[in-house]
Amino acid sequence: MVATGLPERLDAVAQRYDREYRGESIEVPESVEALPIFQDWVAGKLSARLASPFWDLAKPKKLQNCLDLGAGGSFLFYPCWREWDARFYGQDISGAICDLVNARGSQLNSKLFKGMRQMAAHQLDAYEANQFDLAIATGVSCYYEWDYWETVLFAVKKVLKPGCPFIFDVIDVEQPLAEDWAILEMYLGAEVELMSVADWRQRLKAAGVSIKKQQEGELFHLFKVVLS
Repeated sequence: MVATGLPERLDAVAQRYDREYRGESIEVPESVEALPIFQDWVAGKLSARLASPFWDLAKPKKLQNCLDLGAGGSFLFYPCWREWDARFYGQDISGAICDLVNARGSQLNSKLFKGMRQMAAHQLDAYEANQFDLAIATGVSCYYEWDYWETVLFAVKKVLKPGCPFIFDVIDVEQPLAEDWAILEMYLGAEVELMSVADWRQRLKAAGVSIKKQQEGELFHLFKVVLS
């Protein structure tokens, strides 16, 4: 596929998740309906199955300021946020999920929930320099080309305290599930960028990013990095 421009790509991803969070139905060919991954998506099982356990690489600590980019319903769905007793700052491109989380987050824990902003992952100007102890972005990078993710890395670096980690995942194109997942995402309305984990490692290192830890998953590969 030919990559669209960034504004169009951001809008497509936002609309894709708005439709999902609003429970809107989609029409797909019978060949896609027959895919096990589509059946899991319809049943509401796919998100939990593919979610990256970022806490395996860096668990939020008590009263740390944590920035979750592309947060989705993280604060609502993961009770561990309350167990960690960490301050949650969320950001997502989907207005539907931001409305949902903002309506319920403070009710769950007004001390820890610091709000959800409807912004793309690179739009971090509202935060102060060195504000956060940890940054997270799962299920985000797969929709964008490397040039955009390099912009995200630069933006995150400014708001993270020096030496603090950024945890994010990338699609592992070598996993058997990758091709079917990319097809599903295309019909859900979002284009997926397929770059190998080896290429991710190479580009991160070339950009001066220090890779501290990695973890494989069924579809996504987690990186723990420090932005020097």
